Amino acid sequence: LLRLTTSKDDKYRLYQPLHKISPRLIEAILIHEDRYYYWHGAFNPVALVRSAWQTYIAGGRRVGGSTITMQVARLRYRINSRKLGGKIVQILRAIQLERHYSKNEILEAYLNLAPYGYNIEGAPAASLIYFNKPAARLTLSEALTLSVVPQSPAKRTPKKNDKGEAYTARLFLFRQWLQRHPEDKDKQNIFQLAIVASKPDRLPFLAPHFTDAILNKYPTRPVIQTTLDSALQDVLQRQVHQYIERNRRIGIQNMAAMLIDFRTMEVKAMVGSANFFDDKIQGQVNGVLAKRSPGSTLKPFIYALGMDQGLIHPMTMLKDAPSSFGAYNPENFDSDFAGPIKVKDALIRSRNLPAVYVASKLKDPSLYDFLRKAGITRLKSEQHYGLSLVLGGAELSMEELLILYAMLANEGVLRPLKYIHGEPDSWHRQLLSPEAGFLALDMLRFNPRPEQGFRKEWVRGSLPVHWKTGTSYAYRDAWAIGVFGHYVLAVWIGNFDGAGNAAFIGRDAAGPVFFQIVDAIQAQDRTLKPVLSKERFSIRKVKVCALSGELPGPFCKRIVETLFIPGKSPISTCTIHRSVLIDKATGLRSCSALGGATERRIYEFWPSDLLRIFRQAGIPRRLPPPMHPRCSLAAQANKGVAPKITSPRYGVEYKLRVHRIQSEKIPLSAVTDADVRQIYWFIDGHYLGKVNRNTPFFW
Repeated sequence: LLRLTTSKDDKYRLYQPLHKISPRLIEAILIHEDRYYYWHGAFNPVALVRSAWQTYIAGGRRVGGSTITMQVARLRYRINSRKLGGKIVQILRAIQLERHYSKNEILEAYLNLAPYGYNIEGAPAASLIYFNKPAARLTLSEALTLSVVPQSPAKRTPKKNDKGEAYTARLFLFRQWLQRHPEDKDKQNIFQLAIVASKPDRLPFLAPHFTDAILNKYPTRPVIQTTLDSALQDVLQRQVHQYIERNRRIGIQNMAAMLIDFRTMEVKAMVGSANFFDDKIQGQVNGVLAKRSPGSTLKPFIYALGMDQGLIHPMTMLKDAPSSFGAYNPENFDSDFAGPIKVKDALIRSRNLPAVYVASKLKDPSLYDFLRKAGITRLKSEQHYGLSLVLGGAELSMEELLILYAMLANEGVLRPLKYIHGEPDSWHRQLLSPEAGFLALDMLRFNPRPEQGFRKEWVRGSLPVHWKTGTSYAYRDAWAIGVFGHYVLAVWIGNFDGAGNAAFIGRDAAGPVFFQIVDAIQAQDRTLKPVLSKERFSIRKVKVCALSGELPGPFCKRIVETLFIPGKSPISTCTIHRSVLIDKATGLRSCSALGGATERRIYEFWPSDLLRIFRQAGIPRRLPPPMHPRCSLAAQANKGVAPKITSPRYGVEYKLRVHRIQSEKIPLSAVTDADVRQIYWFIDGHYLGKVNRNTPFFW
């Protein structure tokens, strides 16, 4: 039991059909209240006469003569049966009930409406409150205890270590029970013990954020069987509590976490905040439903879309170099640049520039279209975000992120979360190809744990974890989310008031507790095993140049394998390694073969922006020498990769001051091929001048 809530009239009342109530309780009720229930009509004349004689003539203690049907009539129609007129109305109403309902239906109504002390009505609710179990699982002692309460609920309310009136009445009822069931005589010692029962103020209040979410979603259901797994919920709560206590000194005082089974999309565990009852952290806010910046957690979907649209494969080389996208100038988290980087490494190392570049090339759908089709709520216009969407410009809830990551594991099919056990999918959408979803997850498998430089799957018998971190602007949110076994786990660390903290870095803050939870679940369930396999998909292994990630040309020396989607992944030949003619005498490039005076050598042709990064990092590259002076300009210009203008920037307006129009300057710059030494600039066909390749020309 997670929680028992009160009805609109502030009663603990829980309807259960007769077949879900313990037969022992039903029989004990009949023995104690109305043993001739199935043989008389609506009332028992003998019992009424005996009650009137005992109460009004003999002057003894009050003895009730009401049948169960009469008691249901009194409860249903709120009849004051202590007066003669009320008793007559009660009998007439009982006759009416017997004419319209069967004996079992009336008995079921009684068991669900009888008073059981405090504000408790009905045996099912009383069973949960007093004994913390459903009415179907009551022991003989518990069934007899509940049977004696409705006759005098104020005096016979079960209590802890109770040997009062309820104890005496139960002992008397047990003697009557033995007349029918002598086989239970061996239980006599149990009935000598005091009654042990709980109070309503000791009711379970478990998984409060999860339960509140369920009650808001299904406010009218009387009984809700959820998908929550109590053992996994305990693991999640314990790990969250321990991590907060260990890291409170560095300002980590609140977090949320959620675990789902992506095969069924059932929510298995949820912690909405570090402490539901802590007002200092707004503990009653459910962090799982709160909209927060996702940081870099959306990058896997950018690369998955890029693979689906034939732009990249896992070993495609991207540039991690200073770049501008219109007026947008993104930077990496560490304000540094890595130079040429493979898609897989760009994702694992969460580099911003490569992700923004791929996102800028996405069409039908763009990342924004993809999120909108995925049902992400409260999105503003695409123009509002621009490419900042890549780095967490839009806010998502943890629920929405979990659905997206589960989609990668579910072959690109988006499905809703389930909170109710056995609930069918209400909808599903195919947003990615199965191959792209698998490849995005497969790349995340190589992301090392935060406390080690090697991958855990290198250790024999360990379970691969496909995970990603995210850090939002100004260190407001730290995320870790990933897939392991058949689970998807998300962890968020931050403050509900949006206050930032330099400690809120995804890998450093959320990563450790993410893996502590993963390890705790693995320790508890040794049957967990990988469920993702490329054999199910149309994926092939192909050999590519290790340096460029493209199909190896005749001069590539080092070949590696990559996963490839036939018909989608880009097919182009490596242009980094090229054969050039070298004049043996001068060591310069020759523009034509001169017999034995020239020879062919292999050089690397890197774009100028990457060469600058290599130079800054002190990494030597085998670069081509300059052209021989006797080579014409035309012979030099018709080879290699065309230059790419980086300034003026496309889509940017340059505003000049009218009074300084003659002195205003705009820098002209371009990325060039490795062997370019000078750049010649033209405006509308008019020659402006020339500069060295790494020098801007000011116009």
